Amino acid sequence: MRLPPARATIAITVITGLAWLAAQAAGQVDRMALIAGFIPARISEGLALPGAVPVWLTPLSATLVHANLLHVGFNLLMIAFCGRLVEASVGPGGLVLLYLVGAYAAAAAEYLAMPTSFATMVGASGAGSAIIGAYALLYGKQRAKNWGPIPGRLLHVLWLAIGWIVIQAMLGFASVGLPGVPSGGVIATPAHIGGFLAGLALARPLLLFRYRSA
Repeated sequence: MRLPPARATIAITVITGLAWLAAQAAGQVDRMALIAGFIPARISEGLALPGAVPVWLTPLSATLVHANLLHVGFNLLMIAFCGRLVEASVGPGGLVLLYLVGAYAAAAAEYLAMPTSFATMVGASGAGSAIIGAYALLYGKQRAKNWGPIPGRLLHVLWLAIGWIVIQAMLGFASVGLPGVPSGGVIATPAHIGGFLAGLALARPLLLFRYRSA
């Protein structure tokens, strides 16, 4: 099957990649993380950072900041692979909406998990997790059957959510001390879970909205 041009997916990956290259070339990766990353304490503790991006925009600006080549490369590969197929189903507008909502859902989950944290959350993996969630729901084979009054479709969503949460918890536990993870820091597990759940929630509504007149 020939897929339509993945314009939104390409735009997201190109913009994200160029943002990292620009920060890297200017030697401003650490500074960009501080002023553009999402920091829960900016909301709960009123932390003021001169020259920083407005806090309400940081869930989006944080997606443009990455720690190193491995970090940005993995995220771009994830977004490009899953995004192309998801965009074919929900359309470019649907994919962009999915990505934006995923970014804010990721930040919200990170805030709820650690509201007073001064740690900086950066990277596109939270927003990208929304694309992965939609991909898993739209393209994964549904094996769950109806269980009493609970429909199999709902059980399928629940199994995907539980599976992703378990995987992310394991990754978070194993991430301590890995290259690219700051000393004392871990992978943003709550953000990945929040983004994935947003993808699960939005996948079918976006699909139905696109083909509402079919």
